[in-house]
Amino acid sequence: MSRYWSDIVSKLQPYVAGEQPRIPGLVKLNTNENPYGPSLRALEAIRQAADDRLRLYPDPAATELRETIAARFGVAAEEVFVGNGSDEVLAHTFQALLKHDLPLLYPDVTYSFYPTYSLLYGIEAIEIPVDDAFQIRLADYDRPCGSIIIPNPNAPTGIGLPLAGIEALLAAHPDAVVVVDEAYVDFGGESAVPLISQYPNLLVIQTLSKSRSFAGLRVGFALGQRDLIEALVRVKDSFNSYPLDRLAQVAATAAIKDEAWFETCRKKLIASRDRLVRELEALDFEVLPSQANFVFARHESRSGAALQAALRERGVLIRHFAKPRISDFLRISIGTDEECARLISALKEILAA
Repeated sequence: MSRYWSDIVSKLQPYVAGEQPRIPGLVKLNTNENPYGPSLRALEAIRQAADDRLRLYPDPAATELRETIAARFGVAAEEVFVGNGSDEVLAHTFQALLKHDLPLLYPDVTYSFYPTYSLLYGIEAIEIPVDDAFQIRLADYDRPCGSIIIPNPNAPTGIGLPLAGIEALLAAHPDAVVVVDEAYVDFGGESAVPLISQYPNLLVIQTLSKSRSFAGLRVGFALGQRDLIEALVRVKDSFNSYPLDRLAQVAATAAIKDEAWFETCRKKLIASRDRLVRELEALDFEVLPSQANFVFARHESRSGAALQAALRERGVLIRHFAKPRISDFLRISIGTDEECARLISALKEILAA
């Protein structure tokens, strides 16, 4: 702590990102990255854009990318906001839309950036407990609030909510902004995007980091009616007019247009996830029902921390959260079939010992 820090800095509890070690031969299943490379069309777009035009500022409105996203989701370009990863989009959302006289609501077991942003932007927040099966009970959100944010599917549990439940939540809170964070929706969840035209209080946030294999590129976006999008643009242009560089814009545009690549990789990953669930259950793991590119599992007799440490010794990285209610769980990203096989082999060795 320094005497030069502002009060808010001394109070912050920063988000802890997943480990990114530089160790050869690791099976890296700890940060929910897609095991399959980005669209070849997107990589070619980067090569073609890496020329003398990099001396110029990129389009601050990311017009072509927004138009491509709008066409993909059946909305107007004015109903699309893009940012430097969905975390930046979330940050602008917290600042622009979620601070009100009444509190913000979100689950107690959820994406750990939410409490960080709440503290950073001085937002009163109430954590709503998930039930004993780690399901979000939407009936528990039937209370006065200024705004609500829910990941669907939730993280780190991977459990999704039906679209009918999201619509009921929107209808019950017409005066509150409801944000649906859909970082993992492409792996089996139901998107709330079709509800945008009916509900002016709905904002849907997605990312290219997961299903489009661009975690290293940093592109996220929000979809909502024009008033909500304008609020995000006003905050963005008061912070950084150029959040997406030229290479990110052309690559993201090409990736979204490459529907065949997207569908092929998505289906492969879902098949690998279902296979991994069966193999984990055969080793006496309880695995929560996942609609994401990861599973959340705990063993009937081994602690999560001990299993994580033993796997690391064998060159397999997974994520463990030393938090109340979930300390015995492991969050395991879905890798290639070979990587999943190495994980299962390592677990068999650990459990046999």
